[in-house]
Amino acid sequence: MADGNPLSDLTFLGSTGRLARFIGRPIHRFADVEAAGGVLMLIATVAALVWVNSPWQDSYFDFWHTQVSFSVGDYHFEHELEHVVQDGLMAVFFFVVGLEIKRELVNGQLRDPRFAALPAVAALGGIAVPALIYLAFNAGGPGQDGWGIPMATDIAFAVGILSLLGDRIPRKMKVFLLTLAIVDDIGAILVIAIFYTGDLSGNWLLTAGVLWAVVFVLRRLHVWYLPLYLVVGVAFWLAVLESGVHATIAGVILGFMTPAKPLQSESEARRWAQWLQDKKEVRLLDVRRAGFHIRESQPVSERIEELLHPITSYIIIPIFALSAAGVVLSSDVISDAASSRVTLGVVLGLVVGKTVGISMFSWIAARMGLVSIPASMTGIHMVGLAMVAGIGFTVSLFISNLAFDDSHVSDEAKIGILIGSLVAAVAGLAILSRTETPHGASDKT
Repeated sequence: MADGNPLSDLTFLGSTGRLARFIGRPIHRFADVEAAGGVLMLIATVAALVWVNSPWQDSYFDFWHTQVSFSVGDYHFEHELEHVVQDGLMAVFFFVVGLEIKRELVNGQLRDPRFAALPAVAALGGIAVPALIYLAFNAGGPGQDGWGIPMATDIAFAVGILSLLGDRIPRKMKVFLLTLAIVDDIGAILVIAIFYTGDLSGNWLLTAGVLWAVVFVLRRLHVWYLPLYLVVGVAFWLAVLESGVHATIAGVILGFMTPAKPLQSESEARRWAQWLQDKKEVRLLDVRRAGFHIRESQPVSERIEELLHPITSYIIIPIFALSAAGVVLSSDVISDAASSRVTLGVVLGLVVGKTVGISMFSWIAARMGLVSIPASMTGIHMVGLAMVAGIGFTVSLFISNLAFDDSHVSDEAKIGILIGSLVAAVAGLAILSRTETPHGASDKT
């Protein structure tokens, strides 16, 4: 170790070189901060808005409309780069979401109904009320299909906002918001699968079903060769894409299928570590054998999630934001958005709908004795957390691209998402930063 650095000095980041100390390790520390992904996403959003409203505006649209194509036998793939991001890269993002949900269901807060009840009920309110508010303004109009837009909560931004407050926010509140956002994601996934799916192809659905069965059988046979799963997973994604079901659902399904329980106990892993340590001569085969048994003491889902989470947070989501947030802010567009029912519905859905829905459903459920609200979570805390949950951003932008064929209506929705998410973030942060946790009630229920 060098300079108190926990990284190995055998690596570049752990070395004593100036490049590592003044550039490499600061970037590494930034990446470990919960809000880092949100910061990069915000930078990408600003970059998209600047690019699309600059003299080089045409290059923005030309770039994202670039055709990506390849052929394998009789199969020919041809989509614009924008759609590759939405259908391909975002499938990896939703795969990680599926892993997170699976982890919470098997080992986390969603495993225990007593702890999951409050955020689950709150999430239902945060899904239903925003959609109803949006439809109150847009039912029967050209923007009615966008009712799913204000239902979403952006986990990265929401958790990032709470991280800015540090220890001033009790852990139970952070867990509440995280669990709420995960249940919210389940709702968003169901909405995308059911309401934003195109015409279905029976042959491709059958192919997807067969490939799903292959993955299931491989799991049952305890085949853990990742390249094989990668090939079958990509084929499954292509089959789902061509079937008419939105391709991101393939990522969620594969995430749910990933084992979330370790194959090896911790005690057995320690025994293998001791076995390796006791050997007089260590061979490469011995290292591989012991390494496999030690590694399998951690669930496959958590290992893959740890591997992919930085990729989705620091690469995929910023790329998606760069492709989706490019709204031409001309005087006509801003004027139309100011009087647009779509923009108004999205803003009120995210800011008012989330706040009212989450707070009201939680209060009613508590009054009925269905849930128990921690003593550390006062009414003003609930309102602040509900406000923060109104940061829709990533999934909201994603759904806006699915909901509208008319780019003008889509731009109005995106302006609403940007305004609503910003207002929700600032208001939620302001409320939570001014509240105090009741003395001695940080973890009591």
